[in-house]
Amino acid sequence: MRKFLKQIVVSLVSIPLLLGAAQAEPVRITAFGDSLVQGYGLPQGEGLVAQLRDWFAVQGFDVALTNAGVSGDTTAGGAARIDWTLAETPDAMIVLLGGNDLLRGLPPEDTRANLSRIIEAARGAGAEVLLIGMQAPGNYGADYKAAFDSIYPDLTATHDLVLHPFAFAGMAAEAGEDPAQMGAFMQADGIHPNARGVALNIKAMEPALHALMARLSQPEDSANN
Repeated sequence: MRKFLKQIVVSLVSIPLLLGAAQAEPVRITAFGDSLVQGYGLPQGEGLVAQLRDWFAVQGFDVALTNAGVSGDTTAGGAARIDWTLAETPDAMIVLLGGNDLLRGLPPEDTRANLSRIIEAARGAGAEVLLIGMQAPGNYGADYKAAFDSIYPDLTATHDLVLHPFAFAGMAAEAGEDPAQMGAFMQADGIHPNARGVALNIKAMEPALHALMARLSQPEDSANN
């Protein structure tokens, strides 16, 4: 009898320990994108994903962040590999694609369709999405710019996403009215941010990152309503 009671006590003590272990699972987030995600041209530890890991840790979020950035990737490339990426069953995805579509002058309607495919696949797999926007330069013409720039807010409204409107928002805010000042936050190629530029851009992302984590902290039933 005494041995039986002892087993019950041990079992009762183990329950909260097991529950605590289950609750200690980190949130799995995949950063999905092109060279801006991959960390092109930057030493290990200075790219977007590495600095985001530091940000999550400083904020007290237990996050396992995966780098699914492919240098040179277009939205079409992202759409082609999204199912494979989702096999890792992330809780959320940070999607940053569209820059290479702009560099190639690809039709905005194709970019929209590809991003829709990525988002629908992610949401279908149960992953929340933080979408990071890109903005077309003026040299493509006003019509192209309007069509491209509308993609990200439109998709956000359609799919109920978290949106960060512009990937380079932190750098742009720091540069102010003089676009030439952006060069201080760019690598020599004039395309990719340097480590300081990445840090500024993450600072500008903070409201969206907090909004994403707030969604992930909601009970599953309320999140789906």
